[in-house]
This record gives sequence, structure tokens and C-alpha cells, in this order.
Amino acid sequence: MSPSPGHAELDGAWWPRSRDLAHELSALADVLDPLWGRITHIAVNPRHWPILPRKIFVNGHVVKVGWFTSEQDPQRILLLSYTAGRWDLLVIPPETGAPSAARLMAAASADNGPPMTATALLTAEQAGDTSSSYEATTGRPGRLVAGM
Repeated sequence: MSPSPGHAELDGAWWPRSRDLAHELSALADVLDPLWGRITHIAVNPRHWPILPRKIFVNGHVVKVGWFTSEQDPQRILLLSYTAGRWDLLVIPPETGAPSAARLMAAASADNGPPMTATALLTAEQAGDTSSSYEATTGRPGRLVAGM
């Protein structure tokens, strides 16, 4: 079952392997920095991250990490680059099963119907999920970013 019809106000999705934000952001930015241009800032909502780094090192430069509690959806991450602008990514919880993560990645980059927030996409997926796809899995594919 796919999340509700509509599109997200997102540019794609990110499926981290853990809640270790410093490690996961470094890995994400290492991949995206050469593709999108130098990433300079990353913003998250701290609700789901136990430790928040102030900065991370990416491809030889420092990326500042900030956080907002009321201004930013807890299921969204914001990446900024001087050369290419801004990207908003849905954060798929690490414990999400592969089938649900695939549906969420597709929904995050869909462009039909009314806009949905990152949290609304996850809520719709969880409401329509009747299997055990939200159980923690092992051996799943690595980080996935869709919809760029």
C-alpha cells in the first residue's frame, strides 16, 4: 500500500542506518557533496537524534549542523549548498523495513496531488502498514537517497 495520494514538499528521502547523527550525516554528506556541490549547512529537528553534533567534516571541509525544534518537521532534514541551493529530505527511521522505505522514497519524490509534510508521509505509511515492515531489519541495503 502506498502512502496517501499527494506529493511531499520534499526533494527526496534519506534512510540512515542508525541514530548516530554525526556518523550518518558524515556518510550522507560525503556522497552528496561531490554530486550537489559543497554542502555548507545541515539542519535537523533533534526529536529523534540522541546526540547533536555542531559540525561534521565532509571531504576536507567543515559542515555546520544546526537544529530547530518548532520550525522544522522532525522527519525532515535540510541541506544547504552555496552552488546548488537547498534540499529537503524525508528522514526514514532506521528501523523501517525495506518495503516501507521503498514506498516512502517514492512518495517523497512524487509530484501529484496536494502537498504533504514529511511527518504526514510517515503517518500515512504507518496507518496503511498491516505487515511487520516496521520491525528492525538486518542486512538491508545501505543508505538510499531518492528523488534528486
